[in-house]
Amino acid sequence: MTATLSEIPQRDIPVRRPGLEYPEPALPKYFVAGDIVRSHIAAMLSSVFPEGEDFFVRSVRNFRDEITDPVLKEQVKGFIGQEAVHGREHRNFNDRLNDLGYRTKLVDRRTKRGLALLAKVAPKEHQLAVTAALEHYTATLAETLLRHPEAQEEFGSEEIRTLFTWHALEESEHKSVAFDVFQHVCGKRRVRVGVMWATHVGFLGAMGFATFMSILADKEARRNPRAVWRSLKGLRTHPFFTRDVVRRLRDYDRADFHPDDHDTTDLLAEWRERLGALQAA
Repeated sequence: MTATLSEIPQRDIPVRRPGLEYPEPALPKYFVAGDIVRSHIAAMLSSVFPEGEDFFVRSVRNFRDEITDPVLKEQVKGFIGQEAVHGREHRNFNDRLNDLGYRTKLVDRRTKRGLALLAKVAPKEHQLAVTAALEHYTATLAETLLRHPEAQEEFGSEEIRTLFTWHALEESEHKSVAFDVFQHVCGKRRVRVGVMWATHVGFLGAMGFATFMSILADKEARRNPRAVWRSLKGLRTHPFFTRDVVRRLRDYDRADFHPDDHDTTDLLAEWRERLGALQAA
C-alpha cells in the first residue's frame, strides 16, 4: 500500500526562524508554573529534541529519491526545513537550561549515542517508522498544548511560551509528512504498529528515567520531597496526561489511521495569526 498523488492534499509548511533569546531574569529555574516535576519533564523533552529532530530528518531523507509524488516531495522539503530550525532553537534553549543546572548536555550526548546505535542496527524502513511514530506523539502533544490555554500559561516567560507554541504549530503543520513517506515507500501495517509499540516502551521509558535522574540531581528538589510529591500528584489532572491523549495515541494502531483524521485546520489558522510576527524564511 502506497500513498498516491490524489490522496495527499496540499499543505502549507513554511520554515520560520524565530531567533529567540532567553535573558537571565526572564528564565526562573522552575520555568513551568514554578513546578518542579513539570519543569524537569519539559527540560528533558527539550534536551532530546535537537538530536531527535536530526534523526527525523535523516530517516526521511534516506527515501527522498524514492518519492515520486511531487506534492509529497515539496512537503518533505518543508518538513526538513522546519525540523532543522527546531533543533537549533532548542539547542539554544538547552544551553540556558544547562546554566540553570538541568543536565541537558548530558541527555543530548546520550540521545545522540542511542540514535546512532538505532541507525546502525535498524533497517531504514524501521527508522522511518520510528520517526512516523514519534511524529504522532509530538503532533498529539502539540494539539493539546495549542488547544488548552492553561497549558500555555504555565510557561514562565513569553520567550519560552513562544518557543513551545511555535514548535507545536509547526509539528501540527507537518504531522502527516513522515507518515505519508512511510506509506509511500513501505506501507506495512505490522511494521508501523509494531514500531509504535516499541516506541511506547522506549520513548516513555527513556523520558521517565531521564526525568527521574534529573530530579534526583536537583539539590532543591531533594531538599523538598513534599513539593516533588505534590507536583507528581498534580500531573493526574494535566491536559497532557488525560485519557483523551492516550486514546489519540492509540488511534495510530488502526488499520485505516491517518494523522489528518484529527482535523486541526481551524487551530492552525488561529495560531498562524497569533504567531504571525515570526517571519517565514
